[in-house]
Amino acid sequence: MKLLHIGYPVFEKMEGMMYADSLKVWFTDPSTNPYNIEFVYFEPDCPMAAAIQDTVHIAFQVDNIEEAVKGKSILWPICEPGPGMKIAFVYDQGTPIEFVQLG
Repeated sequence: MKLLHIGYPVFEKMEGMMYADSLKVWFTDPSTNPYNIEFVYFEPDCPMAAAIQDTVHIAFQVDNIEEAVKGKSILWPICEPGPGMKIAFVYDQGTPIEFVQLG
């Protein structure tokens, strides 16, 4: 497991944000931020859980997302928001955690 970014919800879209249509979410590229912060704007009709939309999350890259979510409290099930990427959100130790599997 490798730390990827910290996701920070914002209430206005920012310049340079990308859009994930299936999730109705706008986000910045954390690799362009010196602290690996991903700023996230959620459309009003975003289907994701309030805990994801209202709280900072920590994202980790994992080799096997199915194993990573096993036995955890699921906030958002495994999905593929883009080619070669699977994500899921869990709630663990009072914090939203995003797991990302690439490839």
